[in-house]
Amino acid sequence: MNFKNIFRWHLPFLMLLGLLSFRAVAADNLLIIGDSLSAVYRLPVAESWPTLLNNNWQKEGGKPTIINASISGDTAEQGLARLPSLLQEHHPRWVLIELGANDGLRGFPPQAISRTLTQVIKQVKQANAQPLLMQIRLPPNYGRRYGDAFYAIYPALAKQENVPLVPFFMEQVAVKPEWMQDDGLHPALAAQSFIAGWMSEKLTPLLVH
Repeated sequence: MNFKNIFRWHLPFLMLLGLLSFRAVAADNLLIIGDSLSAVYRLPVAESWPTLLNNNWQKEGGKPTIINASISGDTAEQGLARLPSLLQEHHPRWVLIELGANDGLRGFPPQAISRTLTQVIKQVKQANAQPLLMQIRLPPNYGRRYGDAFYAIYPALAKQENVPLVPFFMEQVAVKPEWMQDDGLHPALAAQSFIAGWMSEKLTPLLVH
């Protein structure tokens, strides 16, 4: 038997199999880079919406593994600074960008926030990952003029950079006082299961290869 010929005949198949295996591994990761809304401020990580969502997805099968790299208090600039090492470590296929709320709460100029988020999106694209930008809305007590200008950052960026805009889950949560912590800014434990299900519904259609 001529093993050299057998190997030569099967080499294209083996290369294809290896490529498909690599793509399957790469498809496993959805990185979340965000602030306390995704880091889940003052709540157990095991009961947070990213953990619950990941658990549900792994039970379903065929869904990516969620890597939650969110840090409470992070601004968009701080997220941008952490992004290169996260992309290098995890090689995500998708990156959910949930940043900007702390910039808005500190009154940063909307143009500056937009520039930073643009850099975040471009870095994700350069890593051959798909950015998913989450819409953020500030509480109404920050003033309508600034609040509207801040809110407008996200649809404008999504259009400019041709990336999906994910709805803001807090708009569903904040209307229910029992789902909010005492600070009036962060979801309570009672809201985490709802957020996990709601985010699954919004993200699943975007997980295309």
